[in-house]
Amino acid sequence: MPKGEIVAGFIAPHPPHLVYGENPPQNEPRSQGGWEQLRWGYEKVREAIDELKPDVLLVHSPHWNTQLGHHFLGVPHLTGKSVDPIFPNLFRYTYDLKVDTELAQLACKYAREEGLVSKMMTNPKFRVDYGTITSLHLARPQWDLPVVGLSANNSPYYLTTEEGFAEMDLLGKATRRAIEDSGRRAIVLCSATMSHRHFQEEPATPEDMSCEHPYSMEMYQWDMKLIHLMRTGQMAEVHRLLPEFVDIAFAEFKAGSFTWMCSAMGYPELPGELLAFGNVIGTGNAIFKWDLTKHGLATPASQWQGGARSAHDAPAAAPSWQAPSSPATSDAFFRGDGPAVGARAL
Repeated sequence: MPKGEIVAGFIAPHPPHLVYGENPPQNEPRSQGGWEQLRWGYEKVREAIDELKPDVLLVHSPHWNTQLGHHFLGVPHLTGKSVDPIFPNLFRYTYDLKVDTELAQLACKYAREEGLVSKMMTNPKFRVDYGTITSLHLARPQWDLPVVGLSANNSPYYLTTEEGFAEMDLLGKATRRAIEDSGRRAIVLCSATMSHRHFQEEPATPEDMSCEHPYSMEMYQWDMKLIHLMRTGQMAEVHRLLPEFVDIAFAEFKAGSFTWMCSAMGYPELPGELLAFGNVIGTGNAIFKWDLTKHGLATPASQWQGGARSAHDAPAAAPSWQAPSSPATSDAFFRGDGPAVGARAL
């Protein structure tokens, strides 16, 4: 089988407000708009996906919480209504999606071989979380591409942040191997917000943009610091600062989506393209693109002949996360200081 490859990765934050502001027919609540800068940024994501012509979209969502291990959507066709438990007034979305179960099973198998507790989700009545749905809708509202959904097992909350990231590094490597062996042309989506402290009171009109601003100067400065490093390609420094950023800004990157995406792409020390930044009830949301085809690390769609060129075996310059000393077991998930507390999930 021809070798598959990852052609791009995106930070694709999932505030339900963005779907609410767009008023798609699948979402019940109606709005007067709002958060246009971020929604216009997602238009660039949609254009990029059109150009890159992937076979499949993979998304890792912090809001599919699995206490034990890493789970993969494993039902070929899923339908239902996804509701944000915090903002049901904004997000009640009827979804209809197709899952690339062959690729999901391969990624699950390789994750086990990396020593991770991993399992396929095979409940046909499973309700897909709003983080997965929001990122996928905003990136590809046509829903015409199969997807692979990965859960967040929250190991960074039960172990140290560094140990959790080490698991996500392994999950990313397993994902990359699965994509290569499947022959797929894939895009990986990190469904996560940056600074994640947010206001506790919602405006009477949620889309009243006069109420939107950063949660604090400190959160804004941390977001800008990380964004500057990403825009200038200083990714090793981003990964070095990540645990500190997570601790100070309660960054949603703690759930591992960002580390998983970077690991799957082989930790490219490349500048990302900032497509948009905006605040949603105080949180910092950046939409970023790493187009590997523009840097010779993946095959452009115009040259794709059902397999990657051999020259694209990208080196994996992994950051020095403290990898688990032994294969993860269910007991490992109950060590540590327990989940972080503070702002509610968005």
